[in-house]
Amino acid sequence: MIRFRAVFPYLRCSCTRAFPSSWLCSCETFAQLHQRFSKRASHAARDSPAASAHLKNGYPDGAREVLDMSRCPDVRSVTKMIVGRLRNGRLGDALKLFEEMPARDSVCWNTMIKGCLDCGDLVTAEELFDEMPEPSVVSWTTMVDGFFRFGQVERAEKFFKQMPIRDLTAWNAMLHGYCENARVDDAVRLFEQIPSRNVISWTSMIGGLDQNGRCEEALVVFERMFKSGMVPNASTLTCALSACANALSFPLGVQIHGYVFKSGFCLSGFVCASLITFYANCKRIEKSTQVFNEAAYRNVVICTALLTGYGSNGRHEDGLMIFSDMIRKSDLPNQSSFVSVLNSCCGLESLDRGKEVHASAVKLKLACDVFVGNSLIVMYNKCGVIDDAVAVFKRLREKNIVTWNAIVCGCAHHGRGMWAMELFSKIIRGLVQPDEITLTGLLSSCNHSGMLQKGRCLFRYFSENTFIELKHEHYACMVDVLGRYGKLEEAEDLVRNMPLKANSIVWLALLSSCRMHSNIDLAERATNYILDLEPHCSAAYVLLSNLYASANRWSDVSRLRVTMRDRGIVKQLGSSWVTIKGQKHLFLSGDKSHPLSENIYWKLDWLKMKLKELGHVPDKRFSLHDVEDEQKEESLFYHSERLAVAFALISTVEGSTITKRNPPNQKEASSALDETSPNVLSQCCWSFSTNRQYQGPNCNGSLPLVTEAWASAA
Repeated sequence: MIRFRAVFPYLRCSCTRAFPSSWLCSCETFAQLHQRFSKRASHAARDSPAASAHLKNGYPDGAREVLDMSRCPDVRSVTKMIVGRLRNGRLGDALKLFEEMPARDSVCWNTMIKGCLDCGDLVTAEELFDEMPEPSVVSWTTMVDGFFRFGQVERAEKFFKQMPIRDLTAWNAMLHGYCENARVDDAVRLFEQIPSRNVISWTSMIGGLDQNGRCEEALVVFERMFKSGMVPNASTLTCALSACANALSFPLGVQIHGYVFKSGFCLSGFVCASLITFYANCKRIEKSTQVFNEAAYRNVVICTALLTGYGSNGRHEDGLMIFSDMIRKSDLPNQSSFVSVLNSCCGLESLDRGKEVHASAVKLKLACDVFVGNSLIVMYNKCGVIDDAVAVFKRLREKNIVTWNAIVCGCAHHGRGMWAMELFSKIIRGLVQPDEITLTGLLSSCNHSGMLQKGRCLFRYFSENTFIELKHEHYACMVDVLGRYGKLEEAEDLVRNMPLKANSIVWLALLSSCRMHSNIDLAERATNYILDLEPHCSAAYVLLSNLYASANRWSDVSRLRVTMRDRGIVKQLGSSWVTIKGQKHLFLSGDKSHPLSENIYWKLDWLKMKLKELGHVPDKRFSLHDVEDEQKEESLFYHSERLAVAFALISTVEGSTITKRNPPNQKEASSALDETSPNVLSQCCWSFSTNRQYQGPNCNGSLPLVTEAWASAA
């Protein structure tokens, strides 16, 4: 039975309609009048639960029908109906219902103001606040929080100063707002001014410092909290463990773990997830697994934390097993789960696993989520299937700058330069703000697709626009674009006149171009600059040594090798690998350590015989060793890439796709082994002799189209 006080405003406003003055003047007794009021109250008591049931089931229109039939809906019921409309994003209907209310209390006003802010309508929220008869401290605090949400920090500060009464909730709202808007110094100053802090104040300060990259200070605040006698809650411990994970503060994190165990917070899912992340960041993945196994219950948060931890520690197979367990046990993964498992698929370069995860995302209707979509694009790019990456990109309704960067870089790496240019024009037309990664991807596409003029125009365009600050990586990309087409003087002028001081990356790009065009004088100057910056840079020695070797200056080669040996500089060996059934197989040049080496070398000898029958003569210039021609030919034919692809040929069936990849350092060490000649040859002979599809980096560093026959490759 609803209390009479709850329905009294409506009874009062409807007295003139329901009870004419003649009734009141009649001889009707007080008992009869009380019976009429009680009858109306009983209608409200009966109708309110029905309306609430409709709201709980997500049917605000059904709730409206119930209250329309009610003779006297109370303020609380109408407020619930307004909340139901706001939860469904129907701000206009909620405002209409609010305006039709004959009487409103402060809860109804505050609900409507907060609903406008949640729906992104700050202007209407301000108008309602101005119309409110007597704004309470909750109303002021709601508006302060709303201003922070829209990034209007100055207006939030102004409102906070104008508040007639400031309770602790208002102080905490200001503290949280400062941290969310990266005004950490203002948050620290305000924190010290709070008259009396509660656990929310401390937690907001710890979490805000951690989220803004000041995790060490967050741990200092956490220690102050303990010394002050304040008892932390689960949120506090979660923030503190996150700060320990980011600061790699292993001893303090272990102490917090002990406190969690003693105080019983280990039953909290978020605390367990934070412990798993902490140990994973500190490279104690076995402890993460132990916390996971000892958890009282497992939900999607805990499983995703371990899944992410496995990925960051290189245990991608274990991560995929966790994901499979989540699907099997109906712990339905969320967006974060899919992002983590797709990163593991990238780590394994397993296209089959990635497609399985993609299918799961489609079933759970998460494939069109922007974060999952971005990870899918990266996964398909990494696995060499650019067409599938483009298909995912087209299906995404919502796209952010990460989405555009992922597909632009993917097109660049796969030699689709014109696609990258078209995407950039769409970025400009769509008023999306490009960033540093966008420029890097565009310059890479110009480099791989032979678009020198477009590269110059793009670099000039971004240089003249101040919304992007050019960094060393951008200058290195532009030097690579110029150097690849023999514009070495222009590239050197760019390096010498750049506003930043050129680092070793920029000079290495120029040195690599000198190696390509056999410009020894410029290469020696670039090497001197590199060694001044990094005396133990092995790539500089290797590039210059190979340049000397290609010019038959063997005495200079010996001198450089002696220098490297005396200084303890070790050259990284070039390697190639293939991924078969989720397992990566890595090969070095002339490698015989693989269990199937005998079969691999038999396959290569058979191919060598077939190539000689076709009249192929290897180019011995790419064997950079002072040995006889026969030994040079052997070193070329047993190159690491050929070993990798030969292994793929004997391990797969006809018609399958062979995806071969080089490690990231291959570009720097390419002059030591020079992939160009054997790579082009590989594309031809593998397809001709085995009817396989081959995917691997071509001679300019991008992924070629699949070669299906000798004739198409030739």
